[in-house]
Order: sequence, then structure tokens, then C-alpha cells
Amino acid sequence: MSTETHSFMDGKVHVYKRDKSRFWQCSTYMDGRNYRVSTKEESLTLAKEFAREWYMAVYVDSKRRGQGTRTSLLLKKFEHEEQPPVTVSSTTKAKKYTGPSFLEIGEKFITEYSIITEGQRNKKYAEGHELRFRVHLLPFFNDIPLNKINAGLVQEYRVHRTKNPHKGKVPSRSTLHSETVTLRLILKTAHRYGWIEAVPDIAPPYKASGKISHRAWFSPEEYKMLYEATRERAKNPRKERWRGVSEDLHDYVLFMANTGLRPDEAKRLEYRDVAIVTDEDTGERLLEIEVRGKRGVGYCKSMPGAIHPFQRMQKRHSGKPTDKVFGKTPRELLNNVLEELNLKYDRDGNVRTAYSLRHTYICLRLMEGADIYQVAKNCRTSVEMIEKFYAIHLKNTLDASAINVRKPKKKTKKNKT
Repeated sequence: MSTETHSFMDGKVHVYKRDKSRFWQCSTYMDGRNYRVSTKEESLTLAKEFAREWYMAVYVDSKRRGQGTRTSLLLKKFEHEEQPPVTVSSTTKAKKYTGPSFLEIGEKFITEYSIITEGQRNKKYAEGHELRFRVHLLPFFNDIPLNKINAGLVQEYRVHRTKNPHKGKVPSRSTLHSETVTLRLILKTAHRYGWIEAVPDIAPPYKASGKISHRAWFSPEEYKMLYEATRERAKNPRKERWRGVSEDLHDYVLFMANTGLRPDEAKRLEYRDVAIVTDEDTGERLLEIEVRGKRGVGYCKSMPGAIHPFQRMQKRHSGKPTDKVFGKTPRELLNNVLEELNLKYDRDGNVRTAYSLRHTYICLRLMEGADIYQVAKNCRTSVEMIEKFYAIHLKNTLDASAINVRKPKKKTKKNKT
């Protein structure tokens, strides 16, 4: 018996029709078993639409039957905590609403978002949307119809979040922005399904141009203080059993400041991702790194100073190709060193962390006159981001010959008498 088969959603869903049947069937393999059902559709297009919705339902049902994810554990934790009372204006309360509610479309968004973005978005990023929806957005909007959610109501939500902070902590601007992003995605889902005519403008109404400030970094003098302190700890640890972690911290500081990797990229780095090569253009020995991070897979060429820290790490830990070079970021020990050196905060009060080593790499490269486009490419970021957050405070990037241009003065001719 011949069968016509079509696969989609990265091969997870199959739609097929047997010779003697007029209806399309659909199937998927999940959690060690096959699922099959008839679509009751003769059209291939309608059958695929049915199969897509069916697969989402099977996926959600499978997750609910499982052991539970980190999200469910966090949600259980929040369920037992006392939530602040939700206050909506008297105008909002007085109206009797009809139509699909925020709760309905929110559940639909959470169901499909993790499935559609699987493999494209970090799992924790999707979990963050669900937490914001259930912990903060849902208690406020709950059964309010979607067509009644407008900019004014969203502004009431921001006021409510500020006046009734969760756990007594007033949400920061970035936290409220993240919640607004989740809310906008939910409203876009409602628009996509035709539940609302348009997505309202829910941007903050009084938002001024943000203050542009540079990110915390270490000046050349401060960076020297840092690596000399970590080197001293590596040679003479406070306790002998701390020798290994102290040596790792020293190599971590040198490696990060000579490569510009993000802490999460360094955390994922394996020995097989790094190769010691001789650069054709400069003739210098350096590291060629295959980087895996929030932007996917990218590439980086290090400064020569990253070679010895890498080799010491590999020798010290007998690193195999699939072993992590650094693994977990040494936050606690790094913070102790920064506090001892009084370097935990810069002069503007910005906190220095492991990320500051990346900022230091970028700033030092620019101070040495490196091409800003090449630096951006090597750090897997944009020229705009570097100009906005890094180059603003580097005096060496200012060209006095281009700034102090003067027009030649015209000489006035004197009339002869």
C-alpha cells in the first residue's frame, strides 16, 4: 500500500494519506511513543493546519504529564507567596466587558511560543515570558477583554507595579520593559488570530531620551592592578586547597581581557572550539575561537596574551576536546578580589563584573587605534553598540585635526588713494 507523506515543523510532524482513504492522517513521535490521529480533512492545507494545532496540544499534554520543568517549580513557589492586591481604576471597573479575555490569549501564547521558538530561543528566555505572564500580568489583566486593553490601562499597570512592589522590591525600568515586551507579544498573538483589530501603542508615555553612559570597564592601570592581584593569589593562595581555583581565576581574567568573550560564551567554551594558529596578516600566534553564545555560532581571533592562560588551563585540568575550558564563572572569588582592590564600582557607581573584562577588551582595542568595524565583528556585536556604550568616553577616538578645523580668513583689500 503506497502512502503520500509530507513532513514539516523541522520533521516533527508528518501528514500522510493512504491509497484507499480520502482523509489525511497525522503523526508525531514524542517521549518514546508514536501519536497518530485522523485529521478528517481532504485538503492538504487544512490537514496541515489541523496537524499543527494537534501537535501543540500533544506537546503541552506531554509536558504536563512529565516531571515538571524549572518554570513549573518557580510558579509553584510564587503560588504560595502573597501577591499584592490588584487595583484597577473605577472607570475600568464600571464597564461590563464581553469578548475574549487576556487569560485566554495569554494561555494560547504560552502554549505556542515555546514550541514555535524551540531551537531558536534559549529555553530560559521562553520560561521568563511565562513567569512574567503568570506572576505579574495575569493577576492584573486576568479576565479583562482584549479589546479593552489600551495604553491607559497598561499605564495603570505600571503604576500598580510601582506602588505594590513584589517582595517589597520596586521594579526597575528594565524589569518593566521586559514585562511590556511580554504583554506586547501576547497582544500580537491576539491580533494574529483576529481577536483584536490592531495592537495598541503601549510604550511608556513619559519616556525621555535615555542617558548614555559607558559600561563599567577597567582602565589600563586598574586592569594591571587586577591581574597582578590575581597572579599573587595564584602564587600564594590564602589556603593551599584554594590554589587550583585561584590559578583558574588568574587565567580567566587574562583570557577574557584578551578575547572579549561574554561570560556565557566562555562558560560554553570547550577545548575543541579553540585552535592555536599563526595569523597570516600579522605573523603573530593567537587563538582562533569558535564561539557559541546568544547570537548563535560566531568566531573570534584573540590577542597573543590569551595563549598562555589557555595552555595552562588545558595542562592543569588535562582537558579533553569535549571538556569545558572554564565552565562556571568564578563570580564569588572575582568579587572578593575586586572588593579588596576597591574596584567593584567605577567612579559613576556602575558595578564591575566578569562582563567588565569584555568591556575592557573593547576599550583597550579602540585606545590602540583598532578599526571599530573589525572590533565589532570580532566581538559579535554592532558598530552602533560600540559607539553608544564604549567609544563615548575614549578621548583617543577623537581626532583633533578633524575637530579644530578653521576657515582661512579673507584678507581685505585697502583702497589706494
